[in-house]
Parts: sequence; structure tokens; C-alpha cells
Amino acid sequence: MESQRKSSGDDDGGERGLLHTWKGYSCSVTPERMLLPRPVLQVALGIRHGVLLVEGGQVYSFGELPWKQSQVPGGPTQECALSGQRVVAVAAGSFHSGAVTEDGGVHMWGDNGAGQCGLSGLSAVPNPTPVALVDSDTVPPQTVPVLELACGEQHTLALSVKREVWAWGSGCQLGLNVATFPVWKPQKVEHLAGRYVLQVACGALHSLALVRCLGSQDVQRPPVDKCRHCNQLLYTMTDKEDHVIISDGHYCPPGAELTKDERKLEAPAHGLKTSPSEPVLSSHTSTSHSDSPAPQTSADPSSDSAPVQDLEKEETALANGVLPCSDSDPTAQSEGGSGAVSVVKSSLYPDEQAVKDYLKKLTDNTQTEAKTGGLHSLLPSAVGLASSPSATLNTLVASCASAVGERVASTYEALSLKKMMNYLPSGVSRSGAPTGLTGTAPGVGDNTTERVRQEDSMQGKKSSSTGDIREEEAESMRRRLSLPGLLSQGRYAVHLLSSSYALLLSPRLLRKAVRPRMRAVALTPLGAAVPEAPEVLPTLQTEVWSWGHGEHGQLGHGDNLARLKPLCIKSLNSKEVVRVAAGAGHSLALTAQSQVFSWGSNSSGQLGHMESPSTIPRLAKLSEGIRVWDVSAGSKHTLLLADGDCIQPIIYYSGQQAKETEEESEAKEPGHQEEGEEKQERAGGYTPQPVLLPFCMHLGYVSSVFAGGKRCVALSDRNVMGFIASLHELAAAERKFYCKLCNIKTQIIRPLLELESLSSTLGQVTFGFLQILAGQFSLLCHMTGQHAASLTANLRRGRDVKSLLILDHAGIFLDSYNEYCSTLGNFQVMGGIQALTKPSLDFFGKSPELLQRLSECSEENPAVADLLSALFYLPINHIHEYGRLLLKLATCFEVCSDEYQRLQDSCSKFEALSLQLKRRRKDAEYTFHFWKSFPGKMTDSLRKPHRRLICESSNKALTLQNAGRFSVNWFILFNDALVHAQGVAPCKNLFSTHHVFPLATLWVEPIPEENTGTYGLKMITPEETFTLLASSPMEKAKWLRSINQTVDQALSGATHDKTSVSPGSGPKLEPPISRTASYTFYKDGRLKEATYEGRWLAGKPNGRGVLKWPDGRIYTGEFKNGLEDGFGEFTAPNKALNKNDHYQGHWKDGKMHGLGTYRYASGEVYDGSFQDGMRHGHGMLRSGKLNTSSPSVFIGQWVQDKKTGYGVFDDITKGEKYMGMWQDHLRQGTGVVVTQFGLYYEGTFKDNKMMGTGILLSEDDTTYEGEFSDDWTLNGKGVLTMANSDYLEGSFGGEWGSSLKVTGSYFKPHLFDADKEKTHVVKLGRLCVCSEDKWQAVFVECWSQLGCETSGQGENWKAWENIAVALTTNRWQIQDRPEILSRSHSRTLESLEVIPQHVGPITMDRYHIIRLYLIKACDTPLHPLGRLVETLVAVYRMTYVGVGANRRLLPQAVNEIKSYLNRIFQIVRFLFPDLPEEGGQIPEPTTNLPDQKEPGSTDAPPQSPKPVRVVSCSALLLPVLLPRLYPPLFTLYALDKEKEDGVYWDCVLRLNKQADLALLAFLGVQQKFWPVTISVCMPALGEKQQVRFGCSSYSTPSTSTTKIQVLSSTKDACFASAVETLQQISTTFTPSDKLQVIQLTFEEITQEVQSLLKQDFLWSMDDLFPVFLYVVLRARIRNLGSEVSLIEDLMDPSVQHGEHGIMFTTLKACYYQIQHEKIT
Repeated sequence: MESQRKSSGDDDGGERGLLHTWKGYSCSVTPERMLLPRPVLQVALGIRHGVLLVEGGQVYSFGELPWKQSQVPGGPTQECALSGQRVVAVAAGSFHSGAVTEDGGVHMWGDNGAGQCGLSGLSAVPNPTPVALVDSDTVPPQTVPVLELACGEQHTLALSVKREVWAWGSGCQLGLNVATFPVWKPQKVEHLAGRYVLQVACGALHSLALVRCLGSQDVQRPPVDKCRHCNQLLYTMTDKEDHVIISDGHYCPPGAELTKDERKLEAPAHGLKTSPSEPVLSSHTSTSHSDSPAPQTSADPSSDSAPVQDLEKEETALANGVLPCSDSDPTAQSEGGSGAVSVVKSSLYPDEQAVKDYLKKLTDNTQTEAKTGGLHSLLPSAVGLASSPSATLNTLVASCASAVGERVASTYEALSLKKMMNYLPSGVSRSGAPTGLTGTAPGVGDNTTERVRQEDSMQGKKSSSTGDIREEEAESMRRRLSLPGLLSQGRYAVHLLSSSYALLLSPRLLRKAVRPRMRAVALTPLGAAVPEAPEVLPTLQTEVWSWGHGEHGQLGHGDNLARLKPLCIKSLNSKEVVRVAAGAGHSLALTAQSQVFSWGSNSSGQLGHMESPSTIPRLAKLSEGIRVWDVSAGSKHTLLLADGDCIQPIIYYSGQQAKETEEESEAKEPGHQEEGEEKQERAGGYTPQPVLLPFCMHLGYVSSVFAGGKRCVALSDRNVMGFIASLHELAAAERKFYCKLCNIKTQIIRPLLELESLSSTLGQVTFGFLQILAGQFSLLCHMTGQHAASLTANLRRGRDVKSLLILDHAGIFLDSYNEYCSTLGNFQVMGGIQALTKPSLDFFGKSPELLQRLSECSEENPAVADLLSALFYLPINHIHEYGRLLLKLATCFEVCSDEYQRLQDSCSKFEALSLQLKRRRKDAEYTFHFWKSFPGKMTDSLRKPHRRLICESSNKALTLQNAGRFSVNWFILFNDALVHAQGVAPCKNLFSTHHVFPLATLWVEPIPEENTGTYGLKMITPEETFTLLASSPMEKAKWLRSINQTVDQALSGATHDKTSVSPGSGPKLEPPISRTASYTFYKDGRLKEATYEGRWLAGKPNGRGVLKWPDGRIYTGEFKNGLEDGFGEFTAPNKALNKNDHYQGHWKDGKMHGLGTYRYASGEVYDGSFQDGMRHGHGMLRSGKLNTSSPSVFIGQWVQDKKTGYGVFDDITKGEKYMGMWQDHLRQGTGVVVTQFGLYYEGTFKDNKMMGTGILLSEDDTTYEGEFSDDWTLNGKGVLTMANSDYLEGSFGGEWGSSLKVTGSYFKPHLFDADKEKTHVVKLGRLCVCSEDKWQAVFVECWSQLGCETSGQGENWKAWENIAVALTTNRWQIQDRPEILSRSHSRTLESLEVIPQHVGPITMDRYHIIRLYLIKACDTPLHPLGRLVETLVAVYRMTYVGVGANRRLLPQAVNEIKSYLNRIFQIVRFLFPDLPEEGGQIPEPTTNLPDQKEPGSTDAPPQSPKPVRVVSCSALLLPVLLPRLYPPLFTLYALDKEKEDGVYWDCVLRLNKQADLALLAFLGVQQKFWPVTISVCMPALGEKQQVRFGCSSYSTPSTSTTKIQVLSSTKDACFASAVETLQQISTTFTPSDKLQVIQLTFEEITQEVQSLLKQDFLWSMDDLFPVFLYVVLRARIRNLGSEVSLIEDLMDPSVQHGEHGIMFTTLKACYYQIQHEKIT
């Protein structure tokens, strides 16, 4: 067969887009081939003309073209007006045509009598002319690009790129809110705004739109209360939680108010469903879990079509014509009005009495009915809307439960409301939720009646209609997913109640009442639940909307009325319509399941069925197995393109037979042919149902069919290289597969799920799995449907490989099948398929032919379980089919081509998955049989859905080493765990205990045989290690490989998705010894019941991980050998305070060790060192409530969790600061206390009190020196010295600040000789902690970081190694904490990672390298030196800031800095052992480069031949340390020098009032040094002008120098550059920098004087001093005294007697001179 087809295709030569045309369906008809230069892409047919689109975008017209000026008879003529454009779509109406270009432009031509070409003022348009669609809502108005056009007899519709519909022309089929026609200018159809329209179609006088259902994204809109057009209220029905609008059928008449009579008759314009819903499955997410029943609906029509059809007849007979509509023409109105009752009379129940009798019969059956759930979801809160009090009819709306949001059809009925209420079963609950089956309160019905009566009276005078709005439904749907009955599109569970059959249920439901109880279940993923990949697969959730003339019922709303606005055809809502077509008076809808629904005029059998009335969609009659995939409708005929038995498509024809003789009579205008039609019908010239066109097999592979007028056209391709055939085969296979899946879903899965008893039979767990499985099946089914639709579309238009979704998006398919297979395997392992056999036997009977037919099982008398298994595994076989067909497609291409490669890749993916899924099926079956035979009660605890058996040792292949004589051990390897079952031999229940070892934390090592002679495997788990002995080397190898492979897969997360492990096969995989896994400890001990998640190494936590205890403790961080080690965070709940303790820092051997921060639940924070879990070393503790500035801070040394050693304690509440020694949390030893009131105490402390000898000074210098017994309490001998030097000597008692008791002598010092005075000057600093003893812990820490036990004791190379390690590990840690990295720039870190040369003689170059290294090292806290400096700065500030800013502390502050320098210098010399000690010398190179000159270096006297650099700690380290400590230190200097600086400053201010020359004279400067003129640099524009002296080297290139005469009034001009230089002393930090500034100032003065004297010049101090004094005065340095003292205290000793020393002495002399200057 295959070879024949191929050869027949190849003979014809390769051609695409061949066009065949014919009329009618008789045997004699043969299609004729229309020849065109290029392949035809699309055809559109009018009544007597057609339009063709060919490849390349050209357009041809053929047939009768009366609008052309010169009609050329014969073949197709090209439309040259379009020659410059690339056309992508064409359309033809009865007598006009349209085309869409690539850029979305529209061109129209042909008859324009009704404005259908959109061009005003022309009755006909001869050539294609552009028509613009302009959206006036946008500012500025924009042109709307168009996707496709559809043309009718008098109108045109366009679908825009934004998926909105635009219309122009004449008639109500436009759907526009206009009163006058024609509409020349295209207008948007507002009624469809906001919806996503997929396709439009035009009949002669009606319009159809295929619309995507509103998804979840559209649902959020708030409910609408008023109609947007006529502002009429839309009546809403609300219950406790819903707000459900039931007025979608509301109509506002365009242009005219309704008359009173019309209002009476305004009624819903839609309202009939075909059968009592033909449900489609709905997703498992909405599957009902409650057991209450809901109405059972009929199954898929194809399965049981006859009764459905009968039922449809009954229903429509009732419904037809009952729904008059306000907006049809007046004649229809009046007919509807008068005929309302008569229609009812002619229904199945000719009079009211008959209806009552039938209803009575029903109420007798209420109990049976309730079981079926028939009426359970009905809510008769029907709003009675009587048109007027005098209305002859009671208006009745039987509305359905708002809970399910049913679309309601309401009609006029001669039954009164009360009568109807009497028939309502008492079980109807008010809220609309099912009330259950028993014990319903009888009163409920009465309440409802009462409620309806109230609503009736309230709204009686208003007219409205019921219907629906979709948003609310979806909302309520989401709220009530647990409700049963979400059937038919997963949303509507209730049948329509309308007119006289308000409470009738389908006869089938009554028949089913004797069946087992059913529950309604929703399976299809619809609406919000669809996980559609956005825009990848075409949507199947569609609605069909229709509008226009309806005299033939072509609108499908169950009546013959016209509709001015688009209206949804409710009965097609769940049918998955993928395409619509419209003929002259009939409409077609093609579904994804390849069925055709048709409605409208059936005068010639064009609907393909003979059901009547034909006003609602019904299925066309086609034989079983015919799957239609393209439809087209002509005037009175329908063409269907379908899959037959072979791959080649077949064509069916339904409708009028075309006779040659009748062609002349066709000249009559359409619309005047009724008589002809009747005659023809009588003559029998039409088909009552579709017939196969015998010639279709000769046409080749037809890709699409077109019908129009009486003509038929088919486009076909020749089968080149077998490609077209393969493409058709792929699409046909997918369509067939989809239909198959739908049948399984509707005929097997849903009926089983609906069984009431199912959950109890299967058990809750298995039933849950079945529901999940059904949901997955449903998703798979839905995806297949979408894919089939996509392949069909590809056949219709492109027929290329590029647009095959299965290539680009193979992942979507692979994932869906993968997931389905996993779920199915889990279901099977849990015994689900086995458990389903009994319910299936009960339901499908003992001979399950249906199961056998659907599962394609060929065995004789197969078991039901096998049939079910085959059914569920059916989709998985399709994967192989994909692979086969893709391979077949690939063979049509050259091997080197891109297409071949893509097809081949996809094919191999599907083939690999197919193999994998088959293996997984085997695994599941193997595991299921294992559980069947598994002994003991362990099955329940061990049987897990995802667990698969790998191998087990029931054959005694493995035994436990050292097991007892009678113990029995059984080892079972699953894909996620190794189970060890144990028992004692004679016991009845052989295995009494079992232990599960998760594979992720299982390590296995083979024990070498030579050691033991046994075949052993060592098993390591986190808490146990044991040895297994295999019976033979083979077994040992098998188990080792199996365990290793399974562990490796468990670790890669591929539990059962990857190839399963079969014993004795596959490569030998060794899983990594280091891995990430989660484990919960079970043995007693520190970790009992704690869960660890993180890195492991050979059975122990190692690396990063998280450890959680059940009591809430959590550790996150590094582990080593099973213990916390490295950096980590720890949180522990404090039950008493209901807050957490939190530690962040370093750990060692499971304890806090190293630096860290501990935040206590009480609000205290400790920041510092830990050792063995205790605070030990240097640390800071802040105490006090959270959210307040901490009331106390301690910083200092800790020993074993206690304050011991030197520390500073700032008691913020008392305003005191203690600096001294501690022991066991108490102040003990010497110490200093300062207070915020200026008191100062230094002395001894005991037991936290001032006790013993001490000195106390108050702010006014009153001093007490003597004995103390308590804080601030004097007790014993002492001396009290007053501020004026008087003193008391004797015994003192009492508290300082209150009255003191004194026994002693009073002395006036000046009465005695001067020697005596000196004895009472109090020396401070004797009774405080010496600076070398302060902060020892900080230095000890630094030394230990360098690997030294005590200072200087250690190896130099080891220290450098430790530095390198510290830098890299700290750097690695701070990647998690970027706030530290910003402090220490990564560039600094990189340069520090290079260890400088630290051994060998020190030259000046090496000295500079060391200096730069130290500057960088101290810049980052990650370096031990940087950490040291940072800590020292912190403690220094902590000591001397705030209350510590006390002038009496200055000497201690200075000594502390000096001690820092000495101790750091010791470390530096340890690191660089060849660095000379303090005072040592390094020879300077003789050529002294300026950049090597160092601030603080000694300028050697010119005569000395060898300049040297003196090494000192201050020169090397002060530049690093002092800038950081400068603020607190300088504050202390300023406080200490406050008086002197005050005197000095007053003098400066006074003297500076004088002009330059006067001041020079006053200071005694020799006149020869007075500047006569000054050079002024004129700066560039915009710069601040600066007046300067001296040589022009100071002027920048942009300035020009001018000379200005110095006058007696000139001020601040002389020696200006020297003044400016000296002012910089305040901006420098170190003494050496400040001395450098003084030196530069002297150089400036000298330069100025030299330029004045025009000669070299040597100063004498007598000449120099007055000039320098002038400069100092003019520099106005505020705290000169402090600057001088600072330089003096911290100056490098080696500098004191050199040039810098002399200069400094000069400055100091100036300072004292200014203080004592007397102005006369």
C-alpha cells in the first residue's frame, strides 16, 4: 500500500496548491482543474464569482464580474490594482470581494449597493480600493491593522490584529449600535470588545464569530450593574458570598426606546441547550471531593446518540418560538406576542392539566430523583418578572443555583409561580448548595417560596431577562471547587428549567435512577484551570457568537428571531469548536473532536441531518470513524473534508444537487427563490445527509475545501517525496488519537469516577490518586486536542515543517507524558488498577466489550485488570507513534538539511522517552507484584506511590554479619531507600521490625576479600555502620552495582524518571562520596530528632548545611566531621521571653569558638571572642532594652564567660565610665571613674566598690587624696586640697557631694616656705592601670591568629601562612555578606594576597614596600593587623568619647597610643625580622629622590656624607593609626588647653584688627623685610581670587601676574602664601605631617624675602622670629595650643634635636609670646 501510494504520487511530478472545481454531487460530476501560474493558497467564492490568492501574494478573480468595466471572458484575471502589495488573505461575499495585505491593510471591490465595500458614494467598486479602519478611541486616532476578512451579501466583517471585530455595510448582521444604514465607515463591534475573537464568518444575512473563552485573567473584573449602552439596571441575584449577574440576555434596542408592549415581551434571547448538556471532562483541580450528588448528565453524544437526539427533539419542540425578542422587526414581535400561548399548547403537553399531571408524577418520584441528584442543585430563587400588574401571563423565571452559575433560560409560561413552587421538592436548599440526601427540613421549600414572592413583588414592575455573565461564574467556580456537579464545561451542573418542562429531567436520567448512585465530577481543564502554554498551542475553550437575521434559525438560539447584537450560542460552549463557516442561510461549527454541528436552513439537506427544528446546533450524520477537519458552506450545500480509512483525505457533500438546466434560472436574485426551492425539494434533488464524493481519491492530497454559490473548490497537493502524505498522516493520527482519548474519558473514566461507592471501595488514598490520574489524563487529552487543531491548521495553510509545534515545543509533550506516566505508575504500584476491577465489573458488566474495544485488546476473554491497564497505558504507546511519523517525515529531506536534523532530533527524543516509559511500566508492574507477595504488616508503612523495587534478598543472597543464630534478615533495595527487615525464625510474623535507610545518606564500600575471605559490603549511614555478606562474588558485584546506581540516581533527583537499574546490567557508577542530602537523626544524643540538610562526606555532615532541632533551635553554616565547625549562625528560642537568642560567628568542634556576635533574647548583644561555647577573650557587651540607646556598654577582657582583666564600662543611666580591672564580673583592682559632672576618681576597687586608697578631683580642681570605703564615700585619713591650694589634712567621713565630717588641720600654703608647697601637688596616673596592661586580650588574639602562643613566640613562615589563610577564608565568607566587602576593597585584598619579601637586609626600597604593605593591611579587617587596628580604634573611642572626654584623661590617652605603637611595632618586627629595632638606622641612597622623602624623615645636615633613615614605630605606624584616633584625642587636648587657647585666641582677634604694615611694625619686623609691592595672580574667570606673594611659580597657566603697591591700609596681603601654608596644620594628623607644614611655611617666608632682597639670604633667629610671629597671627589657627601639645607629645624622638625640632620650638615660642603679648 505504502509503495503504491508513493509511486502514484511521484509519477505526477511535484506540484502544490492545485485547484479543482465542480458543482453538485452526482456520480457523473468530474472536477475540472483550473490552471494558474503559481500554487493557490486560498479561495473565496461568491454566488457567481470567486477570488484566488496564489503564492507570492497575487490575487485573481474569475466568474461573473459585472462591476468590471470590461469583463474578459474565460479564465481567471489578475487584479492588477493589488500588484504592488503582498496579499495574505482574501474573502468573497455574494457580489463583492476583499483582500488583506501583509501590513494589515484592507482592499475592497465589487458591488457596493449596501455599503459593503466601505466606500461611500459608489454603487460598485471596479478595482481593489483601500479601506481604512480608524480607531477613534485612541488619541491621536490610529489605523487598525487587520488579520482576516469575511464578506456576506450586504456586509463585511474584519478581524483586527488586536482580535476585535469591525463591521460595515447594511443590516442587523453588522452587530453595531446604529439606526441608519448603510454604514460606510468601518466601526468596531462594541459588544465583542474585550473578548479575544479567533475567527469571523459571514452568511448572506448573518454573522458568526469564534471567540476564546474568558480565561482567569479576564475574570477579575468587578460585576457590572448597569448596561453600558442604555444604563438600564441588570438585575442581579445575590446570596451570602456570590454576586451573580443573570442578565446576559439583556437587550438594549439600538436607536429606539422599547414600547410598552415590546417591554412586556422582552425576554432572553437565548436559552436552549441541546441535550441536558453533553459534558466535556473538566480538570482534576476542580474535581468534587464531597459525596453529595448532583445531576447526572448524559455521556458523549457519539456513544449513545439516539436517545440524545430524541431528547433534543422533545426539548426543542417545547422551546421553539417561545422566546420572542424585543429587537426583531415589529411583525415578528406581534406574532411572538399573540402566539406565545399557542406555541405552548402545541408542545408535547397540550394543556396545563397535562403538565400538572406530569409534574405530579414527578413529585412521586422525588425520592428516586433525589438519589440521582436531579434537582438537588436547583435554586428556585427565580425572580418573577411580571411585565405589568395587568399582565395576562405570569412571568416565570426558573433560575438555577447561583452556586453553580448556570446559564438560565427563562420563558413565559402559563403556570403560576405558586403552583410551580408546590412542585418543588422539599430538598432544595436556599443557598443552592446540595443539602445531602436525608433529613431535609420540609420547611426549606416554604422559605424559598416566601423569598421568591418578595422578590416578585419588589421587581414585578421591571422588565428584564435572565442569562449570565461569565466572570461571576468563574469566580463562584473557584470558590466552590468542592461542590459536586461541575459538569459540562466544568461549570454548569444544572439542566435548564424553562417553560413547561421546568422540572422535567431527561428520560435517560429516569432510566438511570436504578443504577448505582452517581456523583458528578469535573475532569476537563477548562476556564481558569487550563495550564495552556501561552499562545503556543491553539485554544480549545471557545464560544460561538452569532447575530443578524434569523428567519431560518441560522443563529442557533432556538428561534427564528433576528439579533442586533452578538450573542453566545450556549449549547456550543463546551464543544471545543475550532472553526465556523456560514452559508446563505445555514451555519456550521467544526469541533476539535472532528464533529460538525450545523443549524439554520435545511431546505436542501445542507445541514447533513434531517432533525427538526434546525434552529439549534445538531451533529451532522456521518458514519462511525469519519473525522471531519475542514468545512465550508455554499448557498444551499455544505462541503466536508475528512479522514477516512486511508491517509488520503476524503470529501463529503451535503445539500442541493446542481443541474445544468437550472443554471439559467439562477439569474433570479437570491432571496426570491423560495418557490424554486420547494419544487426542487419535492423533486428530491438534494442529499438528506452527507455523501462521499467518489472522485475525491483522484484529486491527490486535498488540503482545504471551499464552497460558495453552487460551486465547490478543493485545493490539493501532489505527494512529492512522500512528504505531503507523511504530513497528512501525522495530522490524521493525532485527530484519531484525540477522538480515542475523548472516548476513553467520557465512556470509561468519568462513569467510574462518578460512582458513589468508589471512594469507599478504593479507599481515600487510592481514590485521590485516581482523581489525580484522571486529571493528568484530561490534561494530556486536552493537549492532544490542541495539537491536532494546530496540525490541521498547518495542513490548511502552510504545509511545512517549520510550523510543527512538536519540533519547537517538544518539551511540552515530553513533560506531559512523563508526568502522566509517573502518576499512572504510582497508581499502579498502590494497587489502584487492581482495586478498580470490581467497580468496573459492576459497572460495565461481566463482558466488558466497551473496555476491550477502547483498549484495542485482541486477546480472547482478557482479565478486566489487564484491560484497564491497557486502557490507562494507551497514551504512552502514542509516543512511539510520534517518533515513527517524525522519522517518516525526516526521510523526505536530504540528510544534510536543517529540517532533517530537527526532525531527527525530535524523533530520537520521543523514541528515547518511549523506551524509558516502557521500562517504567515494567518497574511499576514488578513493584506491584512484589507488594502482592510481600509478607507481614509492613506493606502499609513501606508502600509509597513513588517507590519502585530494584532488588531484594529473599534468596538469602545477603546476610548481616554477626547476626544471631535465629535472626532472619531481609534486605530490599528500592529506588529511594534500602530496607532492612528483621525477625526471629520460629516466629509466626516472621519480620517483626524493619529499618529504612534513605539512599541519599547511604555509602557502600566493598571490603577486600583477601583480608577476610568473605564477600562483604560495608554500609555507612549517618547513625549506623554495618557489614553485609553476599553469598557469592557475583551477588556481591550485583548488589554493589545496584546500590551504587540507585544511590546515584536518587542523588541526581531522577528517582524513577531515568533508566531504571536492572541488576547485573549497565555501567558501574560510583556515587560521589561527598553529596548534598537531608536526614533526620533518630538515635538518642545531642541530635535526636534533629534534621540536617546540606553537604555530607562519608556519613557525616561536612560542608555547608542547616541543622534544625524540634524545639526550634537552628544552626546554619559550616560543618566538619559531623560537628559545627567554621562560620555559622545559630538561633535558639527563649521560651521565657518568647524571643530568640541569635549567634553569628565562628565554631569549632560543635561549639562557639572564635569571633562572633551573640544577640540575647533579653536585648543584650555580645560582640567578640568565644572559646568552647563561652565568652572568652576580648569582647563588647551592650545591655539594655531593645529600641532604646543601650543603657550600658562593657568592652574588655572575658575569661570563661565572665568579665575578668582590663575593661571599660560605660553606665549610661548613671552617667559614669569605669576604666580598670575586673574579676568575675566585679570591679577589682586599680581603676579610673569619670562622670558626666566632671568628677574624676582613680584608685583601688574591691568587690565592685571604691575601697582603699584613691584620688578624687572635682571639676573646679578640688582634690581629695586618701581612703575610701564605698563609691564616692570618704572614710579614713586623707588630704583635701582646695582650688586655691589651701588644704585640709586629717580624717574624713561621708559621701562626696553631701556634708563631709572632717577631723584635722587646715593649711594656708603661702604662710610657709615654697618647698612645702610641692608636697601637696597631686600626681595623677599613679593609681590607674598602666597602659601596657590595657587591652592585652586584643593583642593576644592577634598573636594567636599569627600562630603564636605568646607575643613573639612562634615561627615567622607560619605567621605568613596564617595571614594568607585568614585572607582567603575571610574573603570567601564575606561573599555572603557584601556589607563587609564594601569596607575592604577587593583590590586591596588581591594585592595583600601577595606575600612581600620578608627576609633579607632592609634597604630604603624594602622599607617603603613594608610601609605600603602595612597601610594596606591596616585598611582591611580581614587581615590580622587590620583586625587589630580596627579593634584598637573601637576600644579607644569607647574609652575617650562621651563621658570619657575628660581633660584629666589626656596623659593616659597619649600613653595608650604610645603603648599601641610599641606593641604593634613588635608584631611588625616579628613579621619582618630584619627590620631594625626602635632607633635603628637604614642608609638612604645617595641620590635622594624627592618621592622617597618621607614625612617625618630626618634631613641630615649637609656636611654628613651618608644620609640615614632612623626607624621608629611612630614614623612607621602613626600615619596608619593616628588619623583613626584623632577625633577623641584632639578633643582631649582641646579640653586640656581650653584656658590657654582662650587667652591666645583673644589676643589673635585683637591683633588681627591691624593693617599689615602696622602689625609688622608692632611686632618689630625689620623694615627691609616689609613687602613694597605684591604680586597678585589674576585667576581665570569664575575662580575665587587669591592674593599671593612670591615667584610666579605659584601662578597656574591660566593666570596672569600683576604687581600691586602695598598701602598703609592693605590687610591680609603680606606673606599670604606662607599664611595659607601654615593654616594647613589643622588639616593634617600626624606630628611628622604637621612639622612638614611648618617647614614649608619657613620655606615660603624665605622665598618671599629672597625675592624682595634680590639675593641669597641666611636668617638669624632675631630676624626670623618677628616675621614668623606675623605669619602665625595672620594664620588664625583656632586651637594652636592643642596642636603644639600634640606635636610635642607624639613627636618622633629622633627629630627633636634636628631642623624640625628647632622650627617646632619657634612655633611653640610664638604661641607663648602671643598669649603674653601686651598691646599698648
